[in-house]
Amino acid sequence: MHLLLHPAWPLLLGATLTFRTLRRALCRLPLPAHVRSDPLRTWRWHNLLVSFTHSIVSGIWALLCIWQTPEMLVEIETAWSLSGYLLVCFSAGYFIHDTVDIVVSKQTRASWEYLVHHVMAMGAFFSGIFWKSFVGGGVLTLLVEVSNIFLTLRMMMKINNAQDLLLYRVYLTKFFLQYAGQRTLGTFLLVILLMLDLMILIYFSRLLRSDFCPERAPSRQHKDKFLTE
Repeated sequence: MHLLLHPAWPLLLGATLTFRTLRRALCRLPLPAHVRSDPLRTWRWHNLLVSFTHSIVSGIWALLCIWQTPEMLVEIETAWSLSGYLLVCFSAGYFIHDTVDIVVSKQTRASWEYLVHHVMAMGAFFSGIFWKSFVGGGVLTLLVEVSNIFLTLRMMMKINNAQDLLLYRVYLTKFFLQYAGQRTLGTFLLVILLMLDLMILIYFSRLLRSDFCPERAPSRQHKDKFLTE
């Protein structure tokens, strides 16, 4: 089937228009005073509201897809389900909408990292949409939207100048303690792995110097040193 005639295009168009309509509806909601006073904060607030909605829907949807089709955890290339396929189309529509929103609002330079992320995400999702491969992988990547719910909420509170609110401070303190407590062992293992990688690079540099730069060999007093020339 020719790519331009693929039946997924109506799904992508529908998802994109859905988020566009959602943004128009959210723009009718009252704005916090601190946000309303600045046009850039107003645009960012509306953008984050759409992102927040997408994170809630796609995060819960991804969990349901994994629950319904657990083989997606293993066969990320070949595992497929209709629900997972529709989820990937839904999220691709969001990324298309957000990319257009950033460009039209002339926030390309300030939000270039988001554009790079969106292009990479759409490239990955399109392989599942048009060739039906790595749909499971796309669903797995969307599990990150569960954590993005809280990340987006934090960003919205910060834009609203809520850093001094007790709720904001309690949330940050709880997050930090929970993050540090759960990842102490992981941090320790990560440091060990980084140190091992550093040592491997040192050994590799010694081998390169020995084989390709013999004139830079160490002095004779180190001739018996292990893993040297």
